[in-house]
Amino acid sequence: MKQQLEAIRAKALEAIGGAEKAEDLEALRVQYLGKKGELTAVLKQMGSLSAEERPVIGQLANEVRAKLEESVETRTKELAAKALEMKLKAEAVDVTIPGKAVKIGKKHPMYQVLDEIKDIFVGMGFEILEDREVETADYNFTKLNCLEGHPAREWTDTFYFTEDSSILLRTQTSPMQIHAMETRSLPIRILAPGRVYRKDEVDATHSPMFHQIEGMVIDKGVTMADLKGTLNAVMEELYGKGTVTRFRPHHFPFTEPSCEMDIQCHKCHGAGCPTCKGEGWIEVLGAGMVHPKVLEGCGIDSNVYSGWAFGMGLERLALGHFKIGDLRLIFENDVRFLEQF
Repeated sequence: MKQQLEAIRAKALEAIGGAEKAEDLEALRVQYLGKKGELTAVLKQMGSLSAEERPVIGQLANEVRAKLEESVETRTKELAAKALEMKLKAEAVDVTIPGKAVKIGKKHPMYQVLDEIKDIFVGMGFEILEDREVETADYNFTKLNCLEGHPAREWTDTFYFTEDSSILLRTQTSPMQIHAMETRSLPIRILAPGRVYRKDEVDATHSPMFHQIEGMVIDKGVTMADLKGTLNAVMEELYGKGTVTRFRPHHFPFTEPSCEMDIQCHKCHGAGCPTCKGEGWIEVLGAGMVHPKVLEGCGIDSNVYSGWAFGMGLERLALGHFKIGDLRLIFENDVRFLEQF
């Protein structure tokens, strides 16, 4: 039995010392020291020894077990250290290699202009409202005094969801006028930006989806002079002192009197070019005094209160603000273009 123990010790120590993987080392531990291991199998034969041999063999067996356990523990630490060294080497960072530049994004040019406009109107005491893009024809047209038969209600101009033309993608932000007058107490000063949808052909200044900014004031003693003064002040804040604007008479069902406001073309300064279609001016908004029928429809006494409203095209304001010649560039998401702003 002594020879068996010596043989096991020699064989096991050699195998343990040569183990290269943790799983191989664990298999050797089980093979020699486990409950069904070779050392255990030898010790089960102790009963056949004489009383004089048992202490000697028992001591030798304990020495062999202790030596093997020590060898396993030592090899385990060696393999762990080796694995750590390999990991550190694989994950080492060469500090002499130039670092990668971190590219930080920024706001789209259109939303940069929107933020400026919001700041201007908030400074004037306006409240910012954002609301639904799917609207009912009642709010998008009827309550704005745009009755049945009006060309804007035709299927050729509007994206409808229902065959009875009752639900649609809003064609303007003007429904926010009605929502505000129905839900807020007087006086009212709101600015409502958002997406709108019309069946427009895509060109340098048109898109079937674009952004409008609706503004409205309802109070006692409000006049057209307040509207013109406010809009001129806003344009000068956006484009600088001396910005040239013009107001033209127009007709909108929901305002009376009504007007359109243009700014002098930023590309040709009034001489005429493709951006302004040779006119020298770019239309940016429609406006006017809120129609008495619209006020009365919202339960507001038009003999006591008056107001004005406007709807401006955000994309066209961005064109002028950044001197962009074609509206389509704003929607194409070409990074080479967007990185300029």
